[in-house]
Amino acid sequence: MPNSDQNHKKRMQRKKAVIDSAIAHADKEQGILLVLTGNGKGKSSSAFGMVARALGHGFKVGVAQFIKSRTDTGEEGFFRQQPNVVWHVLGEGFTWDTQNLSQDIKTAQRGWAVVKEMLQDESLELVVLDELTYPLKYGWLELETVLADLKARPPMQHVVITGRGAPDGLCEAADTVTDLKDTKHAYRAGVKAQKGVDL
Repeated sequence: MPNSDQNHKKRMQRKKAVIDSAIAHADKEQGILLVLTGNGKGKSSSAFGMVARALGHGFKVGVAQFIKSRTDTGEEGFFRQQPNVVWHVLGEGFTWDTQNLSQDIKTAQRGWAVVKEMLQDESLELVVLDELTYPLKYGWLELETVLADLKARPPMQHVVITGRGAPDGLCEAADTVTDLKDTKHAYRAGVKAQKGVDL
């Protein structure tokens, strides 16, 4: 057993040296662009976890939700009550609900005008663009315009973008990209979306 303890201690010392070196090397301060994509559950949930974290540090946060039109989700019910949160629901429902292409395009472009103002607001230290990948994927918004506006934001403003099928250009521009995988989902077993977990 003493030998096992010694081996463990040596492994942890080597690991600590590697981690300490990586931390010392990461010395830049800048606003981060994060993309949370993939078919797995948890993209928006992860983004809202970052909203809670940012609020814990006293940040002012902006949230813009594309596609989604409902205003009865748990995250909105909670975060709208917080004094440092600006919340915009910019969608009118999924495209299979609206079934009106020109309306979807106008809605997305109207929404981006709101987001552009958020990206110019230095008081917003974190901006979450929930489900933005869909208007980009469907061509309702020009990727070049979106990337230019993201690039022109205040230097220390962090932005989190969520949604399936993030375009390659967006992923290339991002500092951090997470691709969530869907291994198993209750919905496929006939379980409807549950309050407090999905809504």
